[in-house]
Amino acid sequence: MPLPEDKRKANLRLALILASMALVFLLGFFVRMAWLR
Repeated sequence: MPLPEDKRKANLRLALILASMALVFLLGFFVRMAWLR
């Protein structure tokens, strides 16, 4: 049973937000490690 279009778009937007947050966190972590070293 496929999801409704609005539900799928909401899930996609949530996934994009989580992915961008994880990317920012990883970038900040790598920058901090390079700065401390």
